[in-house]
Amino acid sequence: MTKQKSLFKMLCLLSFLLLLLSGCWDQKEVEKMAYVVAIGLDQDEEDENRVKITYLISNPEVGSLAQGGGAAGEEPPREIISFTADDFITSRNLANTVVAKEITYDLLRILVVSEDFAKNKKFLRWLYDATKEREIRRDIKILVTKEQTSSFMIDNQPLLETRPHEYFEMLFNRGKKAGMVPSSDLLTFFRITEADADLFAAAYGTAQQNDNSSGKNKDPEQAIAGELQYGGETNTVQYAGSALFKEGIMIDTLTIEETRLMFLLHPTENPVAILTNLPDPFNEEYQIATRIRPNGQVKFDMNLKKETPSIDVTVPVIIEVLTNHSGTNFAKDSEKRIKLKESFEDRITKKFEELIKKTQDEYGTEPFGWSLVARKEFLRISDWESFDWMKTYPDIEINVSTEVRLGNFGRQGEMLNIKDVRD
Repeated sequence: MTKQKSLFKMLCLLSFLLLLLSGCWDQKEVEKMAYVVAIGLDQDEEDENRVKITYLISNPEVGSLAQGGGAAGEEPPREIISFTADDFITSRNLANTVVAKEITYDLLRILVVSEDFAKNKKFLRWLYDATKEREIRRDIKILVTKEQTSSFMIDNQPLLETRPHEYFEMLFNRGKKAGMVPSSDLLTFFRITEADADLFAAAYGTAQQNDNSSGKNKDPEQAIAGELQYGGETNTVQYAGSALFKEGIMIDTLTIEETRLMFLLHPTENPVAILTNLPDPFNEEYQIATRIRPNGQVKFDMNLKKETPSIDVTVPVIIEVLTNHSGTNFAKDSEKRIKLKESFEDRITKKFEELIKKTQDEYGTEPFGWSLVARKEFLRISDWESFDWMKTYPDIEINVSTEVRLGNFGRQGEMLNIKDVRD
């Protein structure tokens, strides 16, 4: 009897252990999977109802301790293949004609779209395929390229970070903090497109450097990707500026300066710190290097019920002075600090006004996310829909102002008197 009880207990224990092991039945080894990090989308040249798919497949073992030495240490960090398909969902099976491993989107980080395809009226139909695939997360990024995505991915060869899955993460994180490119995730694209009110801003990049000699003396703030002139031994790809989408179709690009202004005007998408130059009010020959940071939330005062709707926008920022080539002693002279503060406010406000006017005259709506704030002014959804933000925005009277609080004047506030040194 005792042996039977022991045997029964043993069987119960084994049955319980089998339940624990059931979670491992469908496990897949990393080396047996092909992890797609980026998907490129281009219009097929022969059939407008098909797309050209480009896969950037990452080797997750490269750079890890699991890679080891020997033949495994010589594996390439990536593989790129391009082919034509009906969509990027069924294309995974087509890729297995040349890739032996199972294609997976578990590590998908970015959707790369060529500018020509993004301006195609049918582009939205293909992009919405991402809503059907369970493996595609909604926080993946969208990047618009000047050239074909296959050429872009082949030319994109970063030297300091060879692992593609980490490269794109660091790229967008750093770009948003510096205000160089928008975060542009897939979920935001769907939300803005379906709301049919605002513009969506996607990151803009290219591997084609503009050979125009006139661009050598161009202000970097007024450039987009491909227009920045540089030399040396580095990656040829540039990421700068924004691609604007209206109702799911690309309509224009924004420069680096316009992208940064867009960030500052947005109620939620604020950069960490913007490094830029502003004119020196005490000497027109020099520029002052500054660090601009948001100083709280953007303030709105909306009156949308009157015949001519109006919006008053106040943007609070902190500006730190990092260079002072004119030698003006701001730290000890309060009157000069007041003049400096007013100069910064006038300069930034003027830039805001120019960008807002451009959105009203050329785009008919804005990329600042203001419609989310405007909705709160209406009690019912029907009232908001009848207001028709996209139709009304061009005629809204918009007044914008900048509240500047001066921060530090560098590690050493006092300036050296250059005349005394030369004497």
